[in-house]
Amino acid sequence: MKWRSYPEYKDSGVEWLGEVPEPWDVKRMRFICRINPNKADLAHLSSSTIVSFLPMEMIGEDGQIDLEETRSLEQVRQGFTHFEDDDIIVAKITPCFENGKGALCKGLLGGIGFGTTELQVLRPNEKVYSAFIFYLTKSRSFRCLGIASMRGSAGQKRITDDFIKDFKVGLPQSDEQRAIATFLDHETAKIDALIAKKERLIELLKEKRAALISHAVTKGLDPSVPMKDSKIKWFGDIPEHWDVRKFSREVHIAEGQIDPEVEPYSSMLLIAPNHIESSTGRLLLKQNAADQGAQSGKYLCRAGEVIYSKIRPALAKVTIAPSDCLCSADMYPMSGGSGISNSYLLRLFLSKQFTAWSILEADRVAMPKINRETLNELRLPIPPLSDQGAIATFLDHETAKIDVLINKIQNGIGKLKEYRSALISAAVTGKIDVRQEAA
Repeated sequence: MKWRSYPEYKDSGVEWLGEVPEPWDVKRMRFICRINPNKADLAHLSSSTIVSFLPMEMIGEDGQIDLEETRSLEQVRQGFTHFEDDDIIVAKITPCFENGKGALCKGLLGGIGFGTTELQVLRPNEKVYSAFIFYLTKSRSFRCLGIASMRGSAGQKRITDDFIKDFKVGLPQSDEQRAIATFLDHETAKIDALIAKKERLIELLKEKRAALISHAVTKGLDPSVPMKDSKIKWFGDIPEHWDVRKFSREVHIAEGQIDPEVEPYSSMLLIAPNHIESSTGRLLLKQNAADQGAQSGKYLCRAGEVIYSKIRPALAKVTIAPSDCLCSADMYPMSGGSGISNSYLLRLFLSKQFTAWSILEADRVAMPKINRETLNELRLPIPPLSDQGAIATFLDHETAKIDVLINKIQNGIGKLKEYRSALISAAVTGKIDVRQEAA
């Protein structure tokens, strides 16, 4: 849609802001908001008062907050960040700031909340509409300038109090602030609803992908073949011509660790669980051991071997080594023997049946993980190698089609998010006049 401009503009005197509508003022944030207000106004409250509590993981990138967690005032009065209803919270540490974590606080228990110390809090004065400032913190300009101003070491960079205080705002009158916020509430809600539908479609496609893998590695590709009881509780019936064999007889799990700080290992690719996409086997990050600052012992993996994460098995983190590389000590490099191919083994680990078994086994120990002794005692369904090859080829073809659809939808979501950000930026900086639409 083509949005209209304001009738007249003037130079804001701020390079990044450019021209603003003629009636607008330009003010520093410190003159329209209290930044990180103190807790003096809570002094009258009992230490037993229950308040909302927000760790960083409960703060969304879309402005949503999860208010499920609460704590007593006594527990949080010291060492946590204080905020109240109608305050704006902004994550100040990388990468949370870049990702847009922040919210306009609403519905806090008793109107009071505490949370992670990695937050900046903005409390607008009586002439400023909170939702307008919230959308301003979601604008491209605010984010880009904030990133450029960050201080600190790599991985610990933060925006400063001074960046927030000195940030210059193009400010209309309060009724126009409200109109802009109302417009953005309406338009972003439509965009968010469309994004949610697309994300749900991706989840359905992922479920279809998982079901396809699970059926192929447990039932084969020919629905007409006779079946038999595998005598494996978690597998059920399998094709009659398949075998059932002990894991330790068919699969070798590597032992012995190497020092990732010495060559040639420091220059080799290092794979950790967080580098692998859950339930797909896709490798998301390729970085060598030196660049990751690896220090503790790692396993050496050979190209084509299966790398399986033994921790948090519900995530189904497993992949094929793309080359000779290293993997985290939280993972097992393994290879099939003469009776089982690595490509079939990978898909067996990705199946719903194996994941369900691994979750049950992991729950038996204090730390949710699968140890090698448990794996070695496991019994596996083993198709003939010709069946394994056919299954791998079939799944490569069918999952590739699903992945193309998923990527296409994800690209569409990315474009919607870009449009959302651009629309917010244009509205809060006066580049478009939305007063009529808001009315």
